[in-house]
Amino acid sequence: MNEVEAVKSKNYLITIHTLLKRLWSQDFADIWRLGVNVALRISDLLSIRTENIDLVRQELEVVEGKTKKRRLIRLNDTAVKIIQRRQEVNYAHKYLFQSIGHRGRSLDKPMHRSTVARKFKEIGLIVGVKLGTHSMRKIRGYMLHKAVVSIEQIARVLNHSSPSVTMAYIGLTREATMQTYDDFDL
Repeated sequence: MNEVEAVKSKNYLITIHTLLKRLWSQDFADIWRLGVNVALRISDLLSIRTENIDLVRQELEVVEGKTKKRRLIRLNDTAVKIIQRRQEVNYAHKYLFQSIGHRGRSLDKPMHRSTVARKFKEIGLIVGVKLGTHSMRKIRGYMLHKAVVSIEQIARVLNHSSPSVTMAYIGLTREATMQTYDDFDL
């Protein structure tokens, strides 16, 4: 697997969203923005069925493909707005991110992860960051860390087995740890 990065500034997040929308489509921009807000693996994000979304309670229920664990995710306002807009435009779709076949026919299948990965990689080349489908989860974890959320809680959000896995995943390097000695001169 290729190494991808967490975008470490909100400005980059917005730039990537804008480029995805402008160069590819609203679909890819929505995948990016929703992915950053719910921190699901790409396969789980793309396989969200509209029947698993409860906008009244602002919750999403998924069974993770990798772990087979059932998860209930609270949807923030940004996620709700994306989902509402997508459901209004694509009211007959089974999947939130449904593939559209040739001549605009619905295939009743989710978009394919390789298509999303290719678009993200191309945008990453433009902005100078190694972007991939894991970047969305890494960004969420990194931003939570910057907001001083405990590493244990971030591990829970990302559904990692241990905080050490989370630390490596979001890019907390030895250099960053060493920097804390300079940053906190008491």
